Amino acid sequence: MKKLFGRLAATLLALTLTSGFAAAQSKVTIAIGGGACLCYLPTVLAKQLGEYEKAGVAVELVDLKGGSDALKAVLGGSADVVSGYFDHCVNLAAKKQELQSFVIYDRYPGLVLVVSPAHTNEIKSIKDLAGKKVGVSAPGSSTDFFLKYLLKKNGLDPTSAAVIGVGLGATAVAAMQQGQIDAAVMLDPSVTVLQGSYPDLKILADTRTQKDTLAVFGGEYPGGALYTTTAWIKSHEKEVQALTNAIVNTLNWIHSHSPEEIMAKMPEGMVGKDKALYLAALKNTIPMYSQTGLMDPKGADAVLAVFSEGSPEVAKANIDVSKTYTNKYVEQAKKTTGANPK
Repeated sequence: MKKLFGRLAATLLALTLTSGFAAAQSKVTIAIGGGACLCYLPTVLAKQLGEYEKAGVAVELVDLKGGSDALKAVLGGSADVVSGYFDHCVNLAAKKQELQSFVIYDRYPGLVLVVSPAHTNEIKSIKDLAGKKVGVSAPGSSTDFFLKYLLKKNGLDPTSAAVIGVGLGATAVAAMQQGQIDAAVMLDPSVTVLQGSYPDLKILADTRTQKDTLAVFGGEYPGGALYTTTAWIKSHEKEVQALTNAIVNTLNWIHSHSPEEIMAKMPEGMVGKDKALYLAALKNTIPMYSQTGLMDPKGADAVLAVFSEGSPEVAKANIDVSKTYTNKYVEQAKKTTGANPK
């Protein structure tokens, strides 16, 4: 009997500890602007590695068509945090919307302006896009911002091309293959997938490497980040710190494992049937991932400069870009998690 009561007591204690742990875990919904895109891989991989749970937060990932849709989800209250491009924080600051990024996972944006295979002969440069149909993930997303910036930089009216929302994954690839659009702003793995079928694929602008990013923007330009409203950050500091710890640990994991090991952890549906192409795209993308999670102030200034050039509203808004991000939680993550990003 003593043994029986001992077992029952141990079982009850285990249940109590388990339920206590579950109760201690805060629930957070993260809206992603296109989960299959490799630019967002750290957010998905953190879930696959169990890093959110280890940090004490239960995360639900909601996959949406583009960054603007993810942003709408947070502003509308159906999600807590955006996994999307930092430039939205700067753009919305001009509209007096206080958004702030708290961990950066992409050093470069990884955006690529590609000509549809069926229109290679007629489109030789960005100037040839005037009057053409150009695909973006969704109107108002970072892919759209990038297109407008390039058009203006090349002496065209930013609205001279017709913008068509085609998503970021298979829908974008299909639209390009079928000639429904003349060009598109895409990201990997979609760009590498297209190159697999069309080795002579024409690329008009590329920001997947430091060299190319400097050529396009004149400086480093941060891409993907976790961000949300400053009000949510102030009222959920515990959750913000947990999310930051999870992403910083994931970035360290990425840079200490092989591309093959990273791919093995990703959901099969995201990898797709052609693993060789996905792996090739991943190898192209890994240098893009931050090694620290920190925002480089010069990078934030570059984002403001780009938007000021392309948007009169941003140029006139006198934005204090230092308020659109914080490195506080990443600095704390180094101390509490033992992570020491390079």
